[in-house]
This record gives sequence, structure tokens and C-alpha cells, in this order.
Amino acid sequence: MPRHVVFHGRKIELVLDTVTLPNGQQEVREIVLHRGAAVMLPFLDHQRVVLVWNYRYPIGQRLLELPAGTLDPGESPERCAARELEEEIGYRPGKLLQLAQFYPSPGVLSECMHLFLAEDLQPTQQKLDPGEDIELEILPFEEALARVLRGEIRDGKTMIGLLFYDRWRRSPSA
Repeated sequence: MPRHVVFHGRKIELVLDTVTLPNGQQEVREIVLHRGAAVMLPFLDHQRVVLVWNYRYPIGQRLLELPAGTLDPGESPERCAARELEEEIGYRPGKLLQLAQFYPSPGVLSECMHLFLAEDLQPTQQKLDPGEDIELEILPFEEALARVLRGEIRDGKTMIGLLFYDRWRRSPSA
């Protein structure tokens, strides 16, 4: 299966893979390779969650999102989650619990996202990367969930995170 690297960037690699299908035919698949990411659901207390307004250049809009970030090479998802929380929202988690893993777009993207519940947050200082333009919004969890249901939150990882947590907290095994 020949692989042709079209682009190698800081966070992604675009490759063309020649694959043999079960019927014997060969096709070329366009794939974006990604190290993976952590997405965090940070609670300031039992009711309030911290979200971020983040400008997303590919769609030309600011979106209300859960904080998230790409894993550094060799970094564990847990370490990434703690690092990104401090960088993006200025809090260090006292407790991280991995709730789920999911693939946001497995038809073209290898990225696996690791969803964490972050609690016992201790204030530190926000350390934004150059070029990041992030504004915090603290909401009651129920209001964040209502915004998903009204179509006001449209970021996929945020929708998954909020809806998954809502279902998880109501389950008898939680």
C-alpha cells in the first residue's frame, strides 16, 4: 500500500494512500493524519462550566466551545488536558476523569479526541499561544446544554461533550 505525503505540517499530515478494496480494485484515499486531542469539560463548581469563544478561520466564525488542544508528540491525553486547561482558561485541574474517546470525522481524519471531566479547578494564569484569540464564558451547565439543543452551540466536540456528560451523569453507573 504506497503512501504519498502531500503535506507535512505542525499539527497534521495530508497523505494519499493507495488501498486494495475487498473486491480487488485499487483506490486512492485522502487522509489527514493527526496525533489526537484532548477536550475538557471544566466545572468551576457543581453547576458552572467554563467554555471559550474561539475564532475558527476555516469557517470565518467565532464558536462557543469546550477548551481543547492537540497532543504534543509523545504526550499523554491526561497531560495534554491539564496543560491545555491552564493555557486556555487559566485553571489547573485537581481532578481529571476520562469520560470517552471519539473520532470526529473518521472518513478522512485519524484524530481521536479524549473527553475529560475536569473538577477541583485551581486558578493560575492563562497562557495563550501566539495567535490564539480566546474569550472565556462561564455558564450554568443547564444553560450550556440548552444552547446545544437550540442550535446555538455548533462545535461538534462541544456538542458531544455536553450531551455525553448529561447522559453519563444520569446513568446509574456514574
